[in-house]
Amino acid sequence: QPPKSIKCVVVGDGAVGKTSMLFAYTTNTFPSVHKPTVFDNLAVMVEVRGEPYTLGLFDTAGQEDFARLRPLSYPETDIFLVCFSVVSPTSFENVKENWVPEI
Repeated sequence: QPPKSIKCVVVGDGAVGKTSMLFAYTTNTFPSVHKPTVFDNLAVMVEVRGEPYTLGLFDTAGQEDFARLRPLSYPETDIFLVCFSVVSPTSFENVKENWVPEI
């Protein structure tokens, strides 16, 4: 029987480290160059309580230009990971002002 799946969509302002965090998680290395994302997804195998799962990681663009495209990745999401930068108070404020209402 194929593993069950978990869909995780990562949202947050542009340049807060969403792509770098996912890259580091999936490769155990940190990217040396910032590359803005429009949309990307990855799949990794994880174990939850001893059961295998396919964890789908959906990286979204935080820029306002992509506000109409982002919600296309939201259906059937199990987990939303809302990100901000600890050195950007605006990105933290946008968690409550933009990201939580959007999802």
